[in-house]
Amino acid sequence: MNVLQQLLNGVFLGSVYALFAVGYTLVFGVLDVLNLAHSAVFTAAAVFAFGLIAYHQVPIWAAAPLAIVVAGLLGVVIELATLRPLRRRGAPGIAPLISTIGLALALVALIEQSRSHGLLRFVWREGANSVRFPPGTVPDRTWHLGSIALPEDKVAILVVSLALTAMLWFVVQRTQAGRAMRAVAENPTAARLLGIDVDRVVLLTVVASSALAGLAGVLYGAAIGDISPYIGRDQVELRGLAVIVLGGVGSITGSILAGYLLGVIELLALLTLGTNVRAAVAFAALFLMLVVRPQGLLGRRVRDRV
Repeated sequence: MNVLQQLLNGVFLGSVYALFAVGYTLVFGVLDVLNLAHSAVFTAAAVFAFGLIAYHQVPIWAAAPLAIVVAGLLGVVIELATLRPLRRRGAPGIAPLISTIGLALALVALIEQSRSHGLLRFVWREGANSVRFPPGTVPDRTWHLGSIALPEDKVAILVVSLALTAMLWFVVQRTQAGRAMRAVAENPTAARLLGIDVDRVVLLTVVASSALAGLAGVLYGAAIGDISPYIGRDQVELRGLAVIVLGGVGSITGSILAGYLLGVIELLALLTLGTNVRAAVAFAALFLMLVVRPQGLLGRRVRDRV
């Protein structure tokens, strides 16, 4: 077994986890709530891209941006329909969790019911649980560096993930919009007194978070080739929660590092212990981190929130 190759494969997988978890972290950093509809947005984007590519012959370079736009629009729905009304009423912290869970269930049910209708229809063989992008959707070339194989599609996913996470860090830390986000995260009332439109900042944050989830969904479909109405819930939701705890709740940098770390740990566990343990790896990592270092890898930066 080429250990270096497997570590690299884990990094490829972790790049998707990192993108997904950063969206979780972004909303939590500003609102202090977990948006549990995040995984449903991930699923919706993957399904929408599949519908465009499989049934309308749209190339992936055009389908992916359209899927990201759809994910961003779902972010608008999440903020205006489930988060803002509760925030204005001063609802307890558990209320946004319940409302976003309800929205996620509704969205997944809608996707499930849309299998045979319109743009989102699925044509599955009887008994099939998932579908894949049609052959040729993504490049299938492989480069070789000594004994290491570098699939072109996975390299592209890694580059996109690194570029977007770096850009997000720059926006949050070095731009006026990022300073407004950090001000709202620190004290919404003080930010409002300083003339910051808090509702607008929150809306843009949720939209950006949802767009990242949408991109992660498309990349996951391209890299893993497993698209179903339940991929968000079954494949990445627990892993995303594990990543933000591993990295340090509220830390974007920590979420990025933890995403790659979890991808590597999960793949090594899969190779050494078998497929039956893969689903348990994220939970085990989450449990151990909470016991050993509750603040996460970059826990000292949690106070910075974003």
